[in-house]
Amino acid sequence: MPLTRLNEILQKELDELKTEGRAKGKELIIVDVKKPEGEKGPRFFLKGFGDKEFIRMNSNSYLGMQFNEEVIKVEEETARKFGIGPGAVRFISGTYITHRNLEKKLAQFHGREDAMIFSSAYMTVVGIISSLVTPETVIISDELNHNCIINAIRLSKPKERYIYKHLDYKDLENGIKSFIGKAKRAIVVTDGVFSMRGDYADLKKIQEIADRYDKDFEENIITIVDDSHGVGAFGPTGRGTEEITGGKADLLIGTMGKAYGVNGGYVVSNEVITTYLREKTITYIYSNPVTPSEAACVLKVLEILDSKEGQKRLSHLKELAKLFREGIVKLGYETVVSEHPIVPLLVRDATKTIDLVNYLIDNGILATAINYPVVPRGSESIRFQINADHTTFDINYVLNVLERYRKERWS
Repeated sequence: MPLTRLNEILQKELDELKTEGRAKGKELIIVDVKKPEGEKGPRFFLKGFGDKEFIRMNSNSYLGMQFNEEVIKVEEETARKFGIGPGAVRFISGTYITHRNLEKKLAQFHGREDAMIFSSAYMTVVGIISSLVTPETVIISDELNHNCIINAIRLSKPKERYIYKHLDYKDLENGIKSFIGKAKRAIVVTDGVFSMRGDYADLKKIQEIADRYDKDFEENIITIVDDSHGVGAFGPTGRGTEEITGGKADLLIGTMGKAYGVNGGYVVSNEVITTYLREKTITYIYSNPVTPSEAACVLKVLEILDSKEGQKRLSHLKELAKLFREGIVKLGYETVVSEHPIVPLLVRDATKTIDLVNYLIDNGILATAINYPVVPRGSESIRFQINADHTTFDINYVLNVLERYRKERWS
């Protein structure tokens, strides 16, 4: 039947999004890639833009492993051995040796007893939080946590929740204290690295606060950290926010779809918790895992990460992020203080943000506009993401374009 009335309502909402500058619009389609050449990193070609080359400054592939020949070879060999897909969910017959080998390696990499891999980090967060929340559980959450955490809290329906001010540990402590005597179990949940800003939680401080009040909750205070933007890309050896801050979460969540360059999510913790989650987490039980070849790819990336080549990539990535962050500040733009390869350029205006993104596209640069409701009004920004396969030439080119924009249009 024709959905005339519904279409009218939906179209009105779409028109409002466009008017307010919040519509994402049509997706840009990558049709080809030119591998790194000379002083230039990889260049991307988009549908509708002919032979125009683009620098991709909005990729989560922080280590630049997307085109690594060793990783590609491992994926091809594993796919030829096991096929292109798992063929079933894990508990039926979808668990392959590469899945379990990867879980053991991830546990070792993060200094834990065990690990579980999921189809995505989003499903990891949603599944874990909903599995650990009971009618006698309260949740304390940073106000700028990722959408996956926000939706996980909504879906799990805790007894109560407390949203503390961003990185305000006194407010976090107040939240915990407010629940003493009101619940058996408490969960403190935070991003490690915050995806829109590149700043990060002080996990050691959070751990100290949780330990201080743990005795006041019959079933403990559980700390859960989603460090999807930290693992593999942050810290001297790529161990993420835990390595930077010296803290340790009860459950650490990571992704394989960012620094590791493939797909999937994972959690590391003690063996009792992972065994419980395998039995109770619906996003694990009823979803196919990543392919055996994707799991093999991550195993190879972790091997590289712990080698001299990995250290070289991490050092190069850190240097480029510093060069870009210092460069935009020198040009008079505002950013967030951090050392992470996420470098936001704070515009603080939705219309101007879209204008700057379009200017960058005109000049062969792909970057992401971050507007309300992804961030609060007044925090609109361009999120740049530095990758290890970028070059100094690439960074300086982008800075030169930003300098021209500031002279021509910024007011």
